[in-house]
This record gives sequence, C-alpha cells and structure tokens, in this order.
Amino acid sequence: MSEKNHASHSIHREIVVEERIVSRLVAGQGYVERSPDVYDRPSALDRDLVLDFIKSTQPDTWSALEAQYPASAEAEFFKRLEQAMAARGTLEVLREGIKLVPNIHFSLCFFRPASGLNAELLSAYEANILSVMRQVRYSTKNENAIDIALFVNGLPVATLEVKNTLTGQNIRNAEKQYRKDRSPSGEPLLTFKRGALVHFALDQTLVSMTTRLMNGKTFFLPFNRGAEDGAGNPDIEDDFPIAYLYSDQPSGKAIFSREVWLDVIGRFIHLEKGGGREVMIFPRFQQMDAVRRILADTKAYGAGKNYLIQHSAGSGKSNTIAWTAHQIINLHDDADKPVFDTAIIVTDRIVLDRQLQNTVAAFEKTKGVVKKIDGTSRDLKEAIKSGVRIIITTIQKFGTEHLKELSGQGDRRFAVIIDEAHSSQSGKSAQAMSDALTREDGGSDDVEDKILEYQRARGPQPNISFLAFTATPRNVTLERFGVTGPDGLPHPFHLYSMRQAIEEGFILDVLQNYMTYEAYYELEKAIEDDPDLESRRAQRQVARYASLHPTAIDQKVEIIVEHFRTHVQKELNGQAKAMVVTQSREHALRYWQGLARYIEKQGYTELKALVAFSDVLEVDGVSWTEAEANGFPETELPKRFDGPEFQILVVAEKYQTGFDQPKLCAMYVDRKLDGLQAVQTLSRLNRTKVGKEKTFVLDFRNSTDDIKTAFSPFFEVTELESRSDPNQIYDLAQRIEAAAYIDPSEIEAFAGTFFTGNLTSQDRIRLEGLVRQAVKRFELDEDEASQEEFRQLLKSFMRFYSFVAQIIRLEDTGLEKLYTYVSWLSRLLPSRERPAEIDITEDMLELKAFRVDQTSVGSASLTGEDTSKLQPITEFGANSYTEEEQRSLSEIINSFNERHGTQFTQEDFLRFEQVNREILDGNMMQMIQNNPADVVYTAFSQAFLQGMIRLFQKDNEMKSIVLSDSEAREQATRHFFRRAQRAAKEAP
Repeated sequence: MSEKNHASHSIHREIVVEERIVSRLVAGQGYVERSPDVYDRPSALDRDLVLDFIKSTQPDTWSALEAQYPASAEAEFFKRLEQAMAARGTLEVLREGIKLVPNIHFSLCFFRPASGLNAELLSAYEANILSVMRQVRYSTKNENAIDIALFVNGLPVATLEVKNTLTGQNIRNAEKQYRKDRSPSGEPLLTFKRGALVHFALDQTLVSMTTRLMNGKTFFLPFNRGAEDGAGNPDIEDDFPIAYLYSDQPSGKAIFSREVWLDVIGRFIHLEKGGGREVMIFPRFQQMDAVRRILADTKAYGAGKNYLIQHSAGSGKSNTIAWTAHQIINLHDDADKPVFDTAIIVTDRIVLDRQLQNTVAAFEKTKGVVKKIDGTSRDLKEAIKSGVRIIITTIQKFGTEHLKELSGQGDRRFAVIIDEAHSSQSGKSAQAMSDALTREDGGSDDVEDKILEYQRARGPQPNISFLAFTATPRNVTLERFGVTGPDGLPHPFHLYSMRQAIEEGFILDVLQNYMTYEAYYELEKAIEDDPDLESRRAQRQVARYASLHPTAIDQKVEIIVEHFRTHVQKELNGQAKAMVVTQSREHALRYWQGLARYIEKQGYTELKALVAFSDVLEVDGVSWTEAEANGFPETELPKRFDGPEFQILVVAEKYQTGFDQPKLCAMYVDRKLDGLQAVQTLSRLNRTKVGKEKTFVLDFRNSTDDIKTAFSPFFEVTELESRSDPNQIYDLAQRIEAAAYIDPSEIEAFAGTFFTGNLTSQDRIRLEGLVRQAVKRFELDEDEASQEEFRQLLKSFMRFYSFVAQIIRLEDTGLEKLYTYVSWLSRLLPSRERPAEIDITEDMLELKAFRVDQTSVGSASLTGEDTSKLQPITEFGANSYTEEEQRSLSEIINSFNERHGTQFTQEDFLRFEQVNREILDGNMMQMIQNNPADVVYTAFSQAFLQGMIRLFQKDNEMKSIVLSDSEAREQATRHFFRRAQRAAKEAP
C-alpha cells in the first residue's frame, strides 16, 4: 500500500477520534496517559497512581498508616478503599475520603476552594492527578476493552466508547455496544456507584451519556451543545465538533479540563435517593453550561444584574436551580470576597413546588444552609434577618405586613432565583420583595425627597441579582430580566430551546400528530321573535347550550374513545393515558358521565375515566365534588391515575399546567386555547418514557394554524420585535389628568399627606376624603362608556408604571404621586353593572341537528422557519363589555331574602364589588393568575370575609347574615370569586 493510500485509510479508522481525544487531554489539559497494563481489573483502580497521589499529598498520614501497619500498609489501605467504594460508591469516596483505625483519614481528591486565600488548599487542588487510559481491558471474565477510561487520582470516573462515522458507525453503535457488550454484572468498572460515575457514547460529531448501565434497558441522554437553536454541535475550526470535551473553546473551558471536570465531580454530580431506588444525576450540557456561565458573570460583575434563563419544559429546571443556588452562595470575586450573602428561590405557586423544595434540600451538604418557608411570612422575615444562606419561598409572602417591617437590608447582597418567571414578577409582590431586601429611610424630611426614595426603590437595585427561569418568557419577562444585545433588544442570558430538546429526543414533539374537528349544529327557536336571542350577548350562551347538549357530548365522546382504542391504547405496552381538556367544570362532569355511558354501552371493560374539577358543582339539581365523582380524595388522583385502573382523565383548569405524567400519550381538547395557555397545556404530553414514541392531539376547538401561532414564539429563542416605549407612561398619565373626574390639586394634597411617613388613622381618613371627591364626580357621570374607559385607563397606568419603574430608574416624582393616588382611586370607584346572562333552556331552543367533521389531520410540527417574535407592550385603555357577560345575582339575592325575610336588592349586593377591588389590588391578583382555583380559593374566601365585615360594619342586618349564615356567605363568596377569576384573566 502506498504511503498516500495508507494515510487516507488511517483517517477513516475509529482510532483517529480516540487518538485525538487522548492527545489533546495530555497536551492541553495536563492529563497523564497511563498504560492499560497498570489497570487492576478486580478493583478497577490504577493502584500505582493512587499511591503516588496519597504519598505525595499526605505524607504524614501515610507515615501514620505505616506505623500502625508496619508490614501491610498498602494492603490495608487498598482493602479499606475497595470496601468504601463498594459500600459508599466512588463519588462519596472522592468527596469524603476514607478512614482507617485508629483515626487515619485519607482524602482521595482535593476540590477547588471557594476562596483563594488559603494557599495550602490551592496547592492541594493542583496536586490532583488526572489520567487517561486507552483500550482498557476491564473485564474479569473476558478480554473486552473500553476505548477510553478517565481517572482522578487513580479512581475511575468515566468511560468512553468512541466511533468514527467515516467507518460507517456512529454514536448509536456506541450506545448499542454499551447495551449489548458491556454488562455491568460482576464488573467493578461498570457497576453502578462502585465504578465509573458516567459513561459516554460518542462519535466525532455527537455525544450522549448515562450514569447506569442496565444492559438492554440502558437509557442515554444527549450531551451536546446545540447548533443554531437545534440539536447537535457546531463545527469547530481545525477540530471535531466534539472538541468541547477535550479542548478549551472561546465559549469556555473543556468539559474534561481540571477546572470543569473536578467541579462536576465535586459540585454537580448528585446521588438521588427515594422510592426505594437510587439515581445518579449527572448534569446535561445545558445545565452545567448555564450554571457555570451565571457564576462566571456574577463573579465578574457582582450583584445587581438580571439573568433570564430560557430552558425548555422538561429540561431538568429544578436541578439547574438547585445547582445554581448552592454554588452561588459560595462564590467569591477576584478580591476573594463573597458575591452574595443569601440566595432566595421564589415561586408563584401558593403550594410550594415540592419537587423543587426536595431537590434543593437534597443537594444540601451542611445542615442549616437551606430553609424551606412552608409557614407564614413571619418565618420568611426571620430567615432573612438571621442570614440563612438559601431560602425557598413563595413570592406572595413578601407582600404582607410582617415584611413591611423588614428594612435596612441594602448592605447585604441577594441572588433571587425565580422559578417559572412570568408577568407577575413585574407586579406588586415583586415590588414588595424588592422593598423587603433594600428599602431604607433616607433621612430626609422633604416630601419630594421621600417620593424619589419610593420611586428609586422600584428600580434596579445594586444589591439584588434576579435569575429568572422559564420555558416561555412573555414580553414583560424579556424586558424585565433579559440581557441587552448588540441590537438594543433584550435576550435570554442562556438558552436551551424547545427545538433543541425535541430534536435531541429529550422531550417529545406534541404537535407531531394533530387532528382537528369542527362541530356543526342547527338550532331551532322554540320562542319566536325573542330579542334576547338575537343579541351578541346571547351568542356565547347559545353556543354553550349546544356544546353541553347530550347529543353533542355523546358524539364527541364516541370519537374520543374510538380514537383512543385504535391509536393510543397500544402505546407503552397498554399503559398509555389520555387527558380530555374541557371549557368548564360542567363540561368536564358531563364529558365524564358521557364517557362512562359509552364505555359501558360498548362493553369496553378495560377502560375507565376520572374527572378533575374544583369546588362543589351543581348540575341538574345534584351537587357534585371531584372526590364524590371518583370515589376517593382529590389528593389521591395523581397516584390513582398513574396506576392500571384508569386510562382517561377529564379536566377543567386543574392539571392543565404543572402536571407531570410521562404516560400521557394523547390529549383531546374541547376548549379554546390561546397563546401561552396552549403551549403550557399541550406540553403536558411532552415527557419522555421508555417505549413512548408518539403523542396524539385531537382538537375540537382550535385550528392547526392557531396552535402553530401559539407555539412559534417559544420554539427557538424568544425574541421581541422591539422594546416597549417607556414614554407611553406619560401618555397614560396625561389622559388620566385630563379626565373630568381628576383635580390635580387633590393629587398634590394626597401626596403631601401620604408620603410624610407613618400614617395615622386620621391621615387615612383625610386621604380617603380627598380621593372620594373624584369618586363623587365619577358617580355623577351618566355616560357608562366614559366611566368604563376611565376604569381601564387607571388599570393600564398602574400596570405599566409598575413595569417601567422596575426596569428604569425614574426620577419623576409626579408619576409616583399619580400612581399612589390612582391606586387608592381605583379601589374606591364603583364597579360597572353588567347585564345578567341569558339562561338558555330547551323551552327557548331545540337542537335540530348536530355533527362533528374532521377538518385536518397530520403534523403541526414547527420548523426553524415557523418562529415569530413577541410584540412590545402597546395596547392600553378601555375594553368594551366582553361577550361572556357576568351571571345575574338574582339567585343569590332571592336566596338571601327567602331565608331571612329581607328585601335586599341587586344594588345592595353590588357593594360586595368594593371588597373585590380591595382584594385584587394586593397580591390576590397574582395568586389567582398563577394557581388553580381550588388552591387559591381558601385564601380568597378568608380575605373576602374580612372585607365583608369591614364593609358592613354599620349595616347590622347584612353583617348579621354574613356572620351567621355560612351557606349564604359561601354562595356570595363563590359568586365574587368567579368575578375575581375573570378580572385576573383579563389582566395582561
């Protein structure tokens, strides 16, 4: 063979990639290449290297061992080391070392110290010996060889099976080799915990990894950087795309570099225990990269910056947050000073995410570092004051009276890590959090100075960094937390896109099989010439009547059940689950009843359905609860649905978000899904599971184009078309000040009292008196359209001002005065009266014909060309009456009057609107927006009761009924809770 042909043949050999990895580790990363002949198969150790490390770094300890065991020091040492690795695992031995009698402790690895002040610790860290072996014949049973093995101080930490696509083999062949030819049974190197911590399968383009070899059941996860918002790895000049493993890149240190690799072993890898099993968590590339980039940036720039981390749903966000929190509190700057005093993890959910709590707590190595605030805000206040390093809480706890006392924290630095950030982080709760961590008395008695202090406290704070995690950032999220790019627009600090996650197979594409149907119905009026049925206000009620008609439900149920049996049930070896998403609680119950009827009629004994809805529901004169319908408590539903008895879950609001059930393979949608709600609902299907390859969506209400439009901003990196113009706040302010109801002198007088300091009872009376002057002028106006426009104008101003003031350090006391005044005014304005809904009955309409036709079938999957940008905040002002008008109060009023012999009118009951306005002005709006109804209702009802007592303090008759008649009180509370839910949904 000629020399040229020989060279050409060599580059197509598998060994080329293997040689490249090893040579770069030795030349570029300081590894020692060791001969496979020194590998000890029974112990999976490089025994000579272990001894070299121990004797060179801990000579006095070794001498003590030799004195204790003069003739057998080495034998005793290795006996103990192997016992520890078998019992505790390689990871714990590397982190904690081993001990021998009488009290001889050996460290097997020295990790990078948080501070550089201790030269001895730094020297020990540099003394670690990183080594590599090729073609390691590891087996005690045969001559099988692993392509590459990595060691730290002679202990095995990683194995690599390497392929070269030019030979016709790729990463899948490497994975297959681990599954077929790398049985861990009786092999120390491959045994879970006891041997190498991670096993990589790779070719020169792609990388995957696993922490547990289980023969044919071995599951590999992608370990790639991502290329152009999708899967894979970008090209690297003069090297393979996988060079980020072994060579430093402009984007960061190599994974196997001393700095990163020892950091991964010391601070990232985590042994998760629970449910009778153990799982070794090794960070995926985007998790490790996000944490390290955040740490590097905060080390360089200190506190006071914001970071938006856009990671796809199902990407292991809880682990990423836990790693970030534990490492950021130990971060030191270049002057060896701690960057942050405390990390506070906040969530919007009232019932704190248990998975997040448990994950962060599980990473705790020193007791007392983590404090979970499951109790009151008083507990939160105490945790902040006492200097707890990591606090986990809900954002709502920052908005209470207890925390208003907490001030003077400006000299301490906080890393606030936000779980699932969205628009509520720009609201009052977020402001209360900033106040609790920063606001101090400036000492000036000048009112204008005090107003400026209030305003400056709303803006960016030098002692707080916000780290916001979300898969679906909204426009306000991007502007609040994004990093300004060269284009002047905000962008995520770190990205792991939905597209990359799908292409890597880490999550499933929920749009891969999308089928749409449209319902057609013909209605005949039983009452001719009824003007109510001709109005636009009645159109939705007519449609609702038709959608709830037994004929409509039965036809859709038949389609659902037969589709499930034909296409879905066989998935996951018969364990597949489906969810039916309905538009209301009554729809959910009637669907569940229809499913039960059809299943029984057809004799499908293998199928059974559950229903999920909140509160008590009355249908056809019968009261239902979820627990009564299913036959067991609500808390048991997730576990029971996971079992073999039930296959279909019918929901209304509940379980549409935050429900993690990997067995879900199909979703049947019979409600309108808009924007972010569509993404969050359908993403319940995206979890992977061994054997789950397909998902199915059958949609009765939305078109394929609707759904693709909803997903398009979040498929790759989420971007803004342009920034919101902050000057719009002046346009809103001018419109308010120009309104006939506003007197500027009253605003000035209000500010003069409000900003003087602690308000007395007399001050509050004076303030309310000033505001009521505008309320009187408002009430004299008979133009309902003008009144409603003004109401909406106030809401728009308050929302936009809260947003602008948090991203820009404003220096305009006039805006702060107006905002504070308007906050009071909006609470005191009477609410608009809405016409009662029309109750459509069979006496008025008859369903003459109904059919459901398939309108499209196939894939709705997105490509890189289907992305779109979010629009800035531009729409303000009034909203006209919505199509779905508020239900009449007549039923509640009649009930009160019949039970108590009273003569209350609708006007009497509309006074309850004042209670709703007071509640929704605080944290309740965010609570209702971000939590299921059954979770938030208790908090609402308690606040509403207190508001009713205050409202009717001088109305003894109404007060007596409110306090004594729990049924009547509950009826009224439920009614106004629904109104509060509607207000929350209408808020941007």
